[in-house]
Amino acid sequence: MRLTPKMFQTLLGREEQCKGTKEIPGLPRQVVWRNPEEFDEKSGTPLGIQTGGKMANPVPSACCVVLAAVVMVYAQRHSQLDTHVQYERLGADVTMQCGPMDWDAAVTWTANGTDIDESHLNGSRLVLRNVDLTHSGQYACYEGSSWHLKYQTYLKVGTSPKEPVLMCRSNNYPKGFYCSWHLPSPTYIPNAFNITIMHGPRELICEKDAFPKNRCHIRYLQLFSTVKYKVTLTVTNALGRNATTITFDEFAIVKPDPPENVVAKPVSNNPRRLEVRWQNPSSWPDPESFPLKFFLRYRPLILDQWQHVELSDGTSHTITDAYAGKEYIIQVAAKDNDIGTWSDWSVAVHATPWTEEPKHLTTEAQVAETTTTGTSSFVPPPTTKICDLEAVVGSGAVTVSWAEGLVLAAVGVLFI
Repeated sequence: MRLTPKMFQTLLGREEQCKGTKEIPGLPRQVVWRNPEEFDEKSGTPLGIQTGGKMANPVPSACCVVLAAVVMVYAQRHSQLDTHVQYERLGADVTMQCGPMDWDAAVTWTANGTDIDESHLNGSRLVLRNVDLTHSGQYACYEGSSWHLKYQTYLKVGTSPKEPVLMCRSNNYPKGFYCSWHLPSPTYIPNAFNITIMHGPRELICEKDAFPKNRCHIRYLQLFSTVKYKVTLTVTNALGRNATTITFDEFAIVKPDPPENVVAKPVSNNPRRLEVRWQNPSSWPDPESFPLKFFLRYRPLILDQWQHVELSDGTSHTITDAYAGKEYIIQVAAKDNDIGTWSDWSVAVHATPWTEEPKHLTTEAQVAETTTTGTSSFVPPPTTKICDLEAVVGSGAVTVSWAEGLVLAAVGVLFI
């Protein structure tokens, strides 16, 4: 029977339980478990049978010796084998050799602790066809009936990297710029990136960020330089490598972050106006020396077409052509006055122009009616009786009850 890692953990637990002792009533509890094979020279008895307060049970002690031996052998066998890591491409056919075993040796392969069917074996070798991501995992090979572990490896299936996407930008000009990168598709295995920044013949240091990991910062050593920057990014993994290079001027990559804290409010008593205010991006270090200009766009929600206004200075603007009572969506972008490109749009804000509250109009007749109704007492509406139990017939007529009338009517019918 093969000793699996789960069985090994069970044996470790059993070995710990073996260290229990049998307590003898009336004796002090000070004796700990000892190996029963050790001999006490003074008393002339094995230490497995103690006389100082506790006595080890001989049968469990013997079991402990066996379990300890099994655990030791298991640990020695597994400590002698290093776990290899094997990388293979998606869709490839993979062959694994069972260590030093001969081709015709009887072996058993497992994947993540589960036995692999013999149909996947070519002699003692394991053959996997057209591997995909589900084949990644721990593989082990055991020798025939002895179940000695002969080989183990961790298979990782993936792809070589495609050309990386590289971008450099200065959002805090004139302090410096940063470069960020990513792969257009995952490789499913670890990748290593190396970036090199050259300014003419001089290589610049790129300080990598802790988060995100795919970005680094470079400080400008010389402002207003006409020498181009050259950035090369190389990506490597166990299945291949790829690289990309970009070249740019200092001014071309200047792009501020979007304006912050954009607020839009209606203007009192002006049904076609909206007042918009914002702040410079906090990442822009010196707006006095390097001022920004702004681009405002707005539209009512019922339309798809934007209206635009470019502002050379200031951080506010009043929209004067809004549709009364219509909700608007508003955004702002920023750009250095002289160099670079426009930022992305700010977070959209919504606002509706001022509208006059409706007034309730009343006439003089409505006022008089309201006053009369308010001072008069309640008078129930008149009712019309369809059938009265007592009726008056002519002036001075005799009152005839409803029952007597029915009797007279019946007699009248008899005489007809």
